[in-house]
Amino acid sequence: MGERVRIVEVGPRDGLQNEAVAVSVETRVAFIERLIAAGLKSIEAGSFVSSKWVPQMADTATVLKAFAGRSGVSLPVLVPNEKGLDAALEAGAREVAIFAAASETFSQKNINCSIAESFERFNPVVERALSAGIRVRGYVSCVLGCPYEGRVPLEKVAGVAARLLSLGCYEISLGDTIGTGTPRAAQSMLKAVSERVALSQLAVHFHDTYGQAVANIYACLEEGVRVIDSSAGGLGGCPYAEGATGNVATEDAIYLCDGLGFETDVDRSAIIEASRFIFEALGKTSRLLRPAWT
Repeated sequence: MGERVRIVEVGPRDGLQNEAVAVSVETRVAFIERLIAAGLKSIEAGSFVSSKWVPQMADTATVLKAFAGRSGVSLPVLVPNEKGLDAALEAGAREVAIFAAASETFSQKNINCSIAESFERFNPVVERALSAGIRVRGYVSCVLGCPYEGRVPLEKVAGVAARLLSLGCYEISLGDTIGTGTPRAAQSMLKAVSERVALSQLAVHFHDTYGQAVANIYACLEEGVRVIDSSAGGLGGCPYAEGATGNVATEDAIYLCDGLGFETDVDRSAIIEASRFIFEALGKTSRLLRPAWT
């Protein structure tokens, strides 16, 4: 048995939120069911944000309620504030996620407040969630570059990650929002953050704008990271970062892990079929998805 890597599937939330076509609740539920059947245990189900700004995430409550009582899988949902938390609790969420930026400009453009103000919003969200027995995952965006500021100082990235940890987040996902990172830069960032947050509490979230995502994951696995965010079919991106392409594809991340001898307990062929299903629902031609030959 090889060492275990946990895959966090972000397709139903991060993957779909930037698509021009909003898919139905039934399709989103069917997509998640396929991902669960493939062996994934952590799947972002959606977000409780304004449907005015992110219409693709409308009716997340209905999606989440379709899995009420389901055991053996975690279905985190993004909550930007207490209103979002209220909706998540009402829908029966057992895990929520909060997002903070390492870039001041991105924070302003993304959620219309400074980094400091964003933490003022998060404090009661996390406190209430933890009191209700709800786990909280933290995300840091722009860890390897900002579309407005360019390179982001590593001490800022580490500081935001440490602050999320101190709030009570059990895990911090480090996001290369615009996909400009390279392996050496990814390792340097990870080393800086791991001085403040244990590697066992860190995940990596790479976008593939310059085709570096798999290489970046490999570099971070070499440093000791064992949690990877990915999106079936490589769907996703950031609506606030012009030109940013999709997340690393889950099937590619699994292929890498398999080749390195890591255990994921995820069926890559089943992920490919789930990817084809959602691409068809979006009316898109899926990329070439090769079966594993090894």
